[in-house]
Amino acid sequence: MIKIFKFGGTSIKDIENIKRVAEILDDYSDDSLIIVFSAMGKVTNMLEEVTEAYVKKNGKAENKLKVVKDFHAHLIDTLFESDNSIYNEVNNLFVEIEWVLEDEPNPDFSFNYDQIVSIGEMLSTKIMSAYLSEKGFKNSWLDARGIIRTDNKYRNAKIDWKQTITFCKDKITYFPIITQGFIGGTSENFTTTLGREGSDFTAAILAFALDVKQVIIWKDVDGVLNADPRFFEDTEQLMKIPFKEAIELAYYGAKVMHPKTIQPLQRKSIPLEVKSFINPNKDSSIIGDFENVEPFVPSYIVKENQILISVSDKNLSFIVEEHLSSIFTLFAKYGVRVNMMQNSAISFSVCVDNDRHKVPTLLTALKENFEVHFNENLIMYTIRHYDEDSIAKLLINKELVLEQKSQNTIHLVVKDK
Repeated sequence: MIKIFKFGGTSIKDIENIKRVAEILDDYSDDSLIIVFSAMGKVTNMLEEVTEAYVKKNGKAENKLKVVKDFHAHLIDTLFESDNSIYNEVNNLFVEIEWVLEDEPNPDFSFNYDQIVSIGEMLSTKIMSAYLSEKGFKNSWLDARGIIRTDNKYRNAKIDWKQTITFCKDKITYFPIITQGFIGGTSENFTTTLGREGSDFTAAILAFALDVKQVIIWKDVDGVLNADPRFFEDTEQLMKIPFKEAIELAYYGAKVMHPKTIQPLQRKSIPLEVKSFINPNKDSSIIGDFENVEPFVPSYIVKENQILISVSDKNLSFIVEEHLSSIFTLFAKYGVRVNMMQNSAISFSVCVDNDRHKVPTLLTALKENFEVHFNENLIMYTIRHYDEDSIAKLLINKELVLEQKSQNTIHLVVKDK
């Protein structure tokens, strides 16, 4: 039976955690495993800074790349002897980035992003494959760009399911395999990424393509919690989560899983376990074919750095279907995802992530035909299965800007007082 394990960046952020992952995998050495790794630690963030500097042509890209090189050099110097082939493999991957930096940036920021940031996953999987082999866990390294086929919508690529299924079945015939999360490839052999935190989605894609019976995502928390412990002190672990509930939580921004992860698994009733790599013997959270979430408690989702955009007609006419069609066409064109929307007779308001590359161009385009106002530096709280107490505690020292409520979910857009 094929199993898919996915380890995030935190699980391989340093020597201690890398060794812990190796110990966990040692218990599964007889299984048919596909192991998906994210980039190590904060490497994705580091490579994003390289990309920003490269596009801005501010002369800082090489220095920022050196930070990434030094991070990986420390790891491999500690894990390997100096004559190990991993040194050449890691160096060759950095040469790929250097080649990009030598050329003029592509006008499409997202294209530049994917060609540079994707190297983080290539580095982590090369290092982990070599280290696990050294520890006796023999494995084969597989380039995900050769099996996950996508379109060319960079930074948020869509899967070509038919080709991906064919490639997976043709190329994955031996185990264990180590491959990359987050990335795919186009028919022209350009690298794409699947959206931030997309490694979970990779695990689901492979599970769907290969009719896998078990997927485990290893996290640095005990399982799926009802709130992010960075923002809330009293969190509870959700032990059983229906697929539908997980889709709702992920859609509204729960950090524990990528929004696209659940649907492929639900279509084939493939359960997803979320397990702690720190406490691997602790009971995991399971997402599957359940009727109700257990325990039944409010779940809190926090989205920071939000901007509330309000659009109205320049002639003060009602906002009707024609206006909405034009507005959504622009949101789709500039790749801006709506987190919440609300309309009145004469205005239409949306809350979105304040992406510094996408939102300014969107605002400029909207202003051509509409009156546009916006509020920045906002936070959006979403509560599933809310009650009055859960709402009240979120509004302490906050000014409520916008509220939207349904039977099971409430959105609160707030700013600090």
